[in-house]
Amino acid sequence: MVKLGIDNIDKYADYFKGKRVGLITNPTGINSKGESTIDILKEKVNLVALFSPEHGVRGHMQAGVRFDTYIDSDTGIPVYSLYTKSKRPTKEMMDLIDVLCIDIQDAGSRYYTFIYTMAYAMMSCKEFDKEFLVFDRPNPINADDVEGNILDLNYRSFVGYYPIVQRFGLTIAEVAKLFNEEYGIGCKLKLVLMENYDRKQYFDETGLLWVLPSPNFPTIETAIVYNATCVFEGTNISEGRGTTKPFEYVGAPFINAKELEEKLNSLHLPGVLFRRQYFTPTFAKFQGEVCGGVQVHVIDRKKFLPVHTGYAMLDVIRHTYKDHFEISKPYKEGANCMLQFETGCNYILEDKYTLDEQFKILDREAEEFKETRKKYLLY
Repeated sequence: MVKLGIDNIDKYADYFKGKRVGLITNPTGINSKGESTIDILKEKVNLVALFSPEHGVRGHMQAGVRFDTYIDSDTGIPVYSLYTKSKRPTKEMMDLIDVLCIDIQDAGSRYYTFIYTMAYAMMSCKEFDKEFLVFDRPNPINADDVEGNILDLNYRSFVGYYPIVQRFGLTIAEVAKLFNEEYGIGCKLKLVLMENYDRKQYFDETGLLWVLPSPNFPTIETAIVYNATCVFEGTNISEGRGTTKPFEYVGAPFINAKELEEKLNSLHLPGVLFRRQYFTPTFAKFQGEVCGGVQVHVIDRKKFLPVHTGYAMLDVIRHTYKDHFEISKPYKEGANCMLQFETGCNYILEDKYTLDEQFKILDREAEEFKETRKKYLLY
């Protein structure tokens, strides 16, 4: 069984001696016995502040919900939101602590915001001369496979801030090391590593308890398809929010489910089967409307290429339903749109390349990123 970073805290007691400690976490912050990292640190160190990413420190808030400072009812410790306009700890928050820790389950995806919450916190630690400590955790979709296109910094956002690919194949401690050294954050970084970890493992092979990292991320299957279907957030196609299979269902009221199933399966994409699906979201896009579409069934996760699959699905849907398909408008006039942020480029928005040409870009840039990435592997 894998021993998490937090399981090894006693070996790193000197890191905390005489220091005021802050913690970025959510319900995924547990040790291998299911004990909360909050409780562990409260018992063993001088824990004085909690810092919350998107969805809240207890994971009870939907995507995009903003919240102010509050007192955690279980511990009486103040909780400071990092899901704010600045997205980083302020000087007033940093004055309360000497070392800021993070223990949170990442998704293994460039789209997922927790790694940027971490990056901004690291920037604040650099600015205010504090230490930053990462309790490492597995990459749920393995830390070996790498896939995607490198983010063009013209489309930098909170769903993609550094020039990495969608499926970056790193643990969260390795991500922190990459950000700190390759991209120049330069904070005082300390890493508490795992034991018995094989980077080829999926989360369900580690013997650890799976906890939802966010409300629409219920299972390992969600994590596996997320790098495929999250791209639909930038369109008028439902990515399954408001159903029991978020990111596994994709569709819209104007889609013919049988037709889409046949067209997608005719591509013979590796490791995946598309099955026609009808669903009615209870919230988010098309709330209360029947949508036709597909369920993405991963039949061989070792062969499955999520980013290739997502780009293929987008390509087929936008051309098959061109009279109805829409790309979501930017938040303000003149700004980039969510599809540009999600894809990290402009050529998908412009529909500039054939699907084969898109695949060649994905393959070439994944190989390029692997060269950068290999300097930061810890296992």
